[in-house]
Amino acid sequence: MTQDVNGAIARYAQRFHATVGEEHHVASPLGAWLLLALCASASDSASRAALTDTLGMDAAAAAEVAITMLEQPHPLVPTATAIWHGPGVDTDSLRHWYSSLPTRVRSGPLPAQTLLDAWAREHSQGLIDAFPVNVTPDVMLVLAGVLATRVSWDDPFDVVPGSMLGPDSAWAVGLSRVLSSPSAGHVTFIAATEQAGDVIVHAARALSGTAGVSVVSVAASPNVPFGDVLAAAHEIVPTVHDQHPTLRVSLFDLPVGETALWRIREGQEPTFAPGGREERHRAVLPCWAASDEHDLSDPSLGFPLAAQLLAPLLDSTGLAFEARQAAMARYGRYGFEAAAVTGFATSDSEPMVGVVRTADLRFGHPYAVVAVATDVRFDADGGQVRGPWHGIPVFSGWVSRPESVPDDEIT
Repeated sequence: MTQDVNGAIARYAQRFHATVGEEHHVASPLGAWLLLALCASASDSASRAALTDTLGMDAAAAAEVAITMLEQPHPLVPTATAIWHGPGVDTDSLRHWYSSLPTRVRSGPLPAQTLLDAWAREHSQGLIDAFPVNVTPDVMLVLAGVLATRVSWDDPFDVVPGSMLGPDSAWAVGLSRVLSSPSAGHVTFIAATEQAGDVIVHAARALSGTAGVSVVSVAASPNVPFGDVLAAAHEIVPTVHDQHPTLRVSLFDLPVGETALWRIREGQEPTFAPGGREERHRAVLPCWAASDEHDLSDPSLGFPLAAQLLAPLLDSTGLAFEARQAAMARYGRYGFEAAAVTGFATSDSEPMVGVVRTADLRFGHPYAVVAVATDVRFDADGGQVRGPWHGIPVFSGWVSRPESVPDDEIT
């Protein structure tokens, strides 16, 4: 898996979130991107160029990426994909397209709405209750995809008073308890980005063997547009677990004092750091939850184009379509869960005594979150190689409605 793929999905995510707007939300741009990529093998040369522009990489290569990801699923991000056709719609072209798809892609006659809802619930681990598209008698083809994850942090958060979000945070007054990163196990730093200036970064991770899911939170100054913060988050995500993350800023290059994003203190304390200069970080951030449905009909998201290129498979000169995604996520002291169901229906129309600088990173105003997969596998010789999911942003969102740590997570 190359950085080009990660970048293509990140660029698509920026367009996706731009259509949603800066309200509190969560989504899976990856879920929509995968469905579009599967359509590439049904496109002709003319439509393939337009699809390449939407996908952010060569459409045929994107299809291969999607197929590889579906055939080699991530252990912490279960997926399900299906393509169903309506009654009487079973053309040779459609069957040829089915044959080019991974065996894990379910295909066949279109089920009833109740069965579609049950399929969404089953494959989202019960996190999404209903299929996001209503199937009417004139529907000819339905493409559906599910991504889900339910993980426990390797190192749970500590709990601190909401006032720790800082005097500049409006949230500090309304939240009685918030999360604080533990002394070890989480990634916290300040980064300098082109899009959003200096930002604060926090990442909590869940691991299963050599695979994992990390949720990266990135906050910029309150006046930075949310799209720029999301773009900076996607830029930071691929290297967030590196020993020396790209774009990281030393606390000794910043002034001691307070801003809306951090408080930097300096004192004489025992340290084993080389040269007697140590940097410590602690992140303070709220719990949050989101549940949304997104209309994917905006042309920038590619589904109008997909309807055009699928039309010949159905012996149709033009298709109407509906494309929607239902998504949810919960972020708390002990773990993270999220799911997204994307539906596309076409119809006829993150000792010596020396100087220690400590930064309290305060996620006290709206900020971006990106859940990213890590995927390290072993080859035939026992060496470690990156799997197809490594570095892929799976879910992303914008947090503007924080929540206090619930009573049942205090002990």
